[in-house]
Amino acid sequence: MSLKPRSYQQIPVETQRTARAACPKETVAMRIRDRLDVLFADEDFADLYSADGRPALSPGQLALVSVLQFAEDLTDRQAAAMAVRAIDWKYALVRHEAPLFRAGVKGPRRWPVAAG
Repeated sequence: MSLKPRSYQQIPVETQRTARAACPKETVAMRIRDRLDVLFADEDFADLYSADGRPALSPGQLALVSVLQFAEDLTDRQAAAMAVRAIDWKYALVRHEAPLFRAGVKGPRRWPVAAG
């Protein structure tokens, strides 16, 4: 696996609008993103990846999913479902276009490779 670092500084406007409409009082995930900005940058994990190979999912986003999972006391399956369906998590993860996880997949292929 190789790392193609991406910046997650800007939350897409549509994601912001949808998240604010769906969660007007804010959620834990939205507060984490708003107050701490990008909690984990991909560059922080660059030394752990090879220079060649298939591109990996964002390690910064995966680390944030672990934080959100702990903060909301969720199982792995529940966290995977939240990353796919919950707009507040997509807001925190700066994702709106595609799901991050596939629920129900077991074993070493648990995390799909993101299209670059």
